[in-house]
Amino acid sequence: MSVVVVTGSAGLIGSESVAYFAERGHEIVGIDNDLRARFFGPEASTAWNRRSLQARFPKQYIHVDADIRDTHAMGELFARYGKRIALVIHAAAQPSHDWAASDPQTDFTVNANGTLAVLEATRDHAPGAVFLFTSTNKVYGDAPNELPLVELATRWELEPGHPAWDGVDENLRIDQSKHSLFGASKIAADVLVQEYGRYFSMPTTVFRGGCLTGPNHSGTKLHGFLAYLLKCTVTGEPYTVFGYKGKQVRDNIHAHDLVAAFDEVFRAPRCGEVYNVGGTRSSNCSMLEAIALCEDVAGRALTWAYDDANRVGDHIWYISDMRKFKAHYPGWRQRYDLRGLLAEMHERNAERWQAERDDRAAV
Repeated sequence: MSVVVVTGSAGLIGSESVAYFAERGHEIVGIDNDLRARFFGPEASTAWNRRSLQARFPKQYIHVDADIRDTHAMGELFARYGKRIALVIHAAAQPSHDWAASDPQTDFTVNANGTLAVLEATRDHAPGAVFLFTSTNKVYGDAPNELPLVELATRWELEPGHPAWDGVDENLRIDQSKHSLFGASKIAADVLVQEYGRYFSMPTTVFRGGCLTGPNHSGTKLHGFLAYLLKCTVTGEPYTVFGYKGKQVRDNIHAHDLVAAFDEVFRAPRCGEVYNVGGTRSSNCSMLEAIALCEDVAGRALTWAYDDANRVGDHIWYISDMRKFKAHYPGWRQRYDLRGLLAEMHERNAERWQAERDDRAAV
């Protein structure tokens, strides 16, 4: 039985990866120390998801409470499994560009130094393992905002026929723009993963994600907008929309579809490759459109307010162009559209969200 190492294993992408590859017969070593609760508070904790994984896969899932920045711990762990490790999915991160500004040192060490520690442990002990990294579209900074956008009733949009109509591709520059400190730390990690592929000929691949979402997301105010938006709609918590008249556009990809893309690369790896990945034209919405969808799915109105100040380095319009990935891996299919993923998120989380809300109110 081959070993799959997953960092951030109780988070959105990590937990989806654990389930996907455990169901396909692999032994899973998950690394997660619930830093998300430190970043965003107890309501963003992933402990509930860790417990769920341990209950679902008691024999296949081995949980390791460790910090990816601890080079000694990473080295010991990877040495224990050695060349049995067939795949490394590096999904652990500090994921919020707002939070990064409050503690740049922690943001950079988690995102950049942590990635380096995991890469080195892989190179030292399992150099043949496929290494997949969840990067971000924030590596492009606010360069997408230079696109000639047109204001419509509910969204900003490109004119049909524009070369970027299908989305932002991998040729967009990553420098000479404002990224947020989070975007800068992820660029460092992104380029490191590419370099280990090109310099050491390791099978590494970078996935630059748009909005990644799904029912396993512990959405909170500073990260996980779609999960948090639906959560606020369900529980009655107020929500604030920041800037761009609420017409900023995001594409949203279900975590399962992303992990299915991981599997395609795992079975036919490349060295130092980069792919944009997101909901594409099949699954995208503006904030105003997302609010309407969440209200429809939840069957109740959202209490929300508008703040004219947009977030630093935020995108006005971002849709991922996945044509490169689809050309390299034509067997991949996107299963979820926006309504489908919101409906699943609601079905699996509404009762838990409301119970947590009631518990907080009772204290």
